[in-house]
Amino acid sequence: MESMQDTAIIVPARLRSTRFPRKLLHEIEGKPLILHVADRIASEVPEIPLHFAVDDPELAAALRERGYSFVMTSPDHPSGSDRIAEANATIGARCVVNVQADEPLVTGKQIRALAAAVRGEAPMATLAVRFERKEDFFDPNQVKVVLDEQGRALYFSRAPIPFPRDEADGIDEAWFREHDCRRHLGLYAYQRDFLKILAHLPPGRLERIERLEQLRVLENGYCIAVAPTDEPTIGIDTPDDARRYEAYLKDLP
Repeated sequence: MESMQDTAIIVPARLRSTRFPRKLLHEIEGKPLILHVADRIASEVPEIPLHFAVDDPELAAALRERGYSFVMTSPDHPSGSDRIAEANATIGARCVVNVQADEPLVTGKQIRALAAAVRGEAPMATLAVRFERKEDFFDPNQVKVVLDEQGRALYFSRAPIPFPRDEADGIDEAWFREHDCRRHLGLYAYQRDFLKILAHLPPGRLERIERLEQLRVLENGYCIAVAPTDEPTIGIDTPDDARRYEAYLKDLP
């Protein structure tokens, strides 16, 4: 089994964003979002090397100015995992943790859980947190995951799964506690050899329907370990999200 020294965090970062143009360079309290994420990761898990896989010289310049490591990658990658695979060809880590470049509240506990989960038999790992509210469970923008008895993913979906056929109108917090319904969090970890394989797998049928890249892994017969967490992440997808994050920072003691 590899040591933690064989692990690296690689953050895929692209400048183009449909819903929030130039999001990663958007300044919050005078600092670009990408540096909020970089500073957070560096303070939460200083023991794990941190690298960024970037597609634009402006992102590289922001990281260089603060002394963060980065690898320039092709701007044409269709997914973050493809970008990470290219970067890791240079970095050479045995296990790679993928933290999103727009999640400035990721925690060290989450990152360490991913790093540990990918050191077993599963070549890939991710995180999931319990649902507590019915409106979140039925929200197609919140991805659900169901697990087998070994904590491996059986399926990911935008639909509410497992669907409570006889109780759909009456589910409450107690129902969620009893049935352990999980919301997928989009952080991943990969074993190096599998990352190379993943970069060459074609998009799958279910992936295209649900628009969920992780289904490509299951469709091709590979398993994904799902580590539980009680810490939901907060992603910055829109300008409103950025304003909420800025308000959160102002409320800190």
